[in-house]
Amino acid sequence: MKQEPSSGVLEKPMLKDYQVGDFFLSSPNQTILGKGSMITVPINEEQDNQMEGLTDRVAATLKYAEKQGHCNPIVTGAIPFDYKKPAHLHVPQTVHMSACLQEYEVGKTVDTDRPPAYEIQFVPEPAQYIEGVEKGLAQIASGHLDKIVLARSLHLTSSANVGIHQLLHNLAAQNTKGYTFAVDLNKEGKSIRDKSLIGASPELLVSRNGLRVVANPLAGSRPRSDDPVEDQRRSKELLSSSKDLHEHAVVVNAVAEALRPFMKKIEVPDSPSLISTETMWHLSTEVKGELALPETSSLELAIALHPTPAVCGSPAERARESILDIEYFDRGFFTGMVGWCNALGDGEWVVTIRCAEVEENELRLFAGAGVVGESKPEEELAETTAKLQTMLRAMGITELSK
Repeated sequence: MKQEPSSGVLEKPMLKDYQVGDFFLSSPNQTILGKGSMITVPINEEQDNQMEGLTDRVAATLKYAEKQGHCNPIVTGAIPFDYKKPAHLHVPQTVHMSACLQEYEVGKTVDTDRPPAYEIQFVPEPAQYIEGVEKGLAQIASGHLDKIVLARSLHLTSSANVGIHQLLHNLAAQNTKGYTFAVDLNKEGKSIRDKSLIGASPELLVSRNGLRVVANPLAGSRPRSDDPVEDQRRSKELLSSSKDLHEHAVVVNAVAEALRPFMKKIEVPDSPSLISTETMWHLSTEVKGELALPETSSLELAIALHPTPAVCGSPAERARESILDIEYFDRGFFTGMVGWCNALGDGEWVVTIRCAEVEENELRLFAGAGVVGESKPEEELAETTAKLQTMLRAMGITELSK
């Protein structure tokens, strides 16, 4: 196993150092690049709930890595939306860390002027998605649910293999203030086709640094406009929308309640603020606090939060069951989480949205919208179309007909 000098940390890992198969996560705080796979976190195939015992398996894996001579090992990878599906976590052979990506490191996007021709399949078709939203609204009207998040997918196929490195570069260039990630999804010794999870999420699920904990739930959104006046109008409308403020409050309250048992102190702002990506405005609340017990890891906190009403609904278990019944596809790692955790428990976990699963010449893109009592099906369809633009723009696709 290759070791970096002393701490196993490279001084200046750049985006150009990423190769397909690596773990990559850039955040507003730092960049992490994991190369190779030393140890895979084992799966308990006898359990229906794959989240049970996961923190213990991760802790045991990190201890084993230390005994094998790995300096400061971390576990990296992805956890799916469905708790019955296994996580994809491992200890990289080498870990490189640096400060957050700067604009000079990513430069400008390239190779998007002439994107490859893609055959596009809507899953489900727009009319079917609208029918699904109507089913969700009926369950809300009956009192079965308070909120449900319903998603749709685009399946894109090209005659050429997808340039994952370039796609990651393009995502990072338009997302220098967010969370850009790439995760290898191949199973050791079993993959015939290379498979990666790649995306640019605006949403931090939770981070832990010592006893300091931060969560940043997002809920309630509007598409951006190229017209500055219209763009500001949309942002102000979002900040005053009773429907979106209610949707956001449901999520923030759920996050605070899930974190509170672990916290000595917790701070929850009374009202949200606005954050923006190149394609969307979002209502945002930063929840901060101090851990009561130092042995509580970032992964344990992330599992307690997952899934938030921002990607699932409320009540969570009812919403999850309805999602599995209404949606036409398996979410996989979409609306799960991507991140890392070290032996001290520090780490950072990001909500897996604005993402795609890439397999040779095929991509599966995903986007969802939160449905509450005041929602209108056509508007939720439009919201998913706007959210798909993050990945589509990085691919050089500027127009989507549905």
